[in-house]
Formats: sequence, structure tokens, C-alpha cells
Amino acid sequence: MKKYMVLCAGLFASVAFTGCKSSESAYKKAYEKAKAQETAQQPIDQTQPEEVNVVTPIVEKPATETKVVDNTDNVQVRQERVSVISGSGLKSFSVVVGSFSVIANAEGLYQRLKDAGYDAQIAKNDERNMYRVIAATFDSKSDAAASRNEFRAKYPDAWLLFNGQ
Repeated sequence: MKKYMVLCAGLFASVAFTGCKSSESAYKKAYEKAKAQETAQQPIDQTQPEEVNVVTPIVEKPATETKVVDNTDNVQVRQERVSVISGSGLKSFSVVVGSFSVIANAEGLYQRLKDAGYDAQIAKNDERNMYRVIAATFDSKSDAAASRNEFRAKYPDAWLLFNGQ
């Protein structure tokens, strides 16, 4: 029985290997046909005009024509009702440098700002139960925005608060 199995396996293998023809010649014929078509079309393609890139010259304006735009109207301001816990009182616009749910964390930042010479304050937002650490407070939005930009060097998440009481 083993002899027949080995004989059948050998016969199957020989049929399988001899039945496969090399298809290399078919690929070679297809390549030569494509190459012939490409060379036949090449003179037609050369008669088409080439694309030309047109570059517009740069016109420079003198520095006297440059306008400086005051973008304080585009500064994002949050409006919240807050009550002062520590500090002298809030004006219309304030620069918030920290926001904490635990008052001990707010007091730590408050003390660091006080030690650095700022008129820092802590205000509580009762709706969200958050303590806001305020570094400076102003009457005008433009002054508050300028101050916020300065504070962002040390406190990148500083934002403006409008006291809506």
C-alpha cells in the first residue's frame, strides 16, 4: 500500500511540474508590443506645446503703508458670576491663570503670585464649584488682553474673565 502511495505522489508531482509552462515568453511579447506602441506615439507627443509657469512678481509696500490692527475685539472672554474669596475686589475684566476644584491648590498659586508682587485674588464660581486664581483685574478689555498675553509666557492657559454681576 505504501508503494502505491509513493508512486501516486511521484506521478502527481511529475504531472504538476511538467504541466506548468514558462510564461516568460508571453510577458516578453507583451512588453515588446507596449514598447512599440510607445515609440509610435512619441513623435505625436513631442508636437504638443510645453507648459510654461508664469510667476507674478511680488510688489512690496513701504513700511509707512502697513496698518497695525488692534485685535482686542477678537479676544475670547468667558463670562461667569464669581464671588471674591481673597483679594481687594474685581473689576470688569480679569486675567485668570489657574482654576482649581480644591481651595488649597488655589491658595498655593495665589500665594506664589502675591510673593511675586502681583495683586492676586481668588474668586469662586458657585455654579461650577471652581476656584479661579486671578493675577490681575482691569476696567478695559484691551488692557486685560495685553496683560493676559504677558502672563501666557509663564501661564500658557491664562484666559480672560468678564465679571457678569
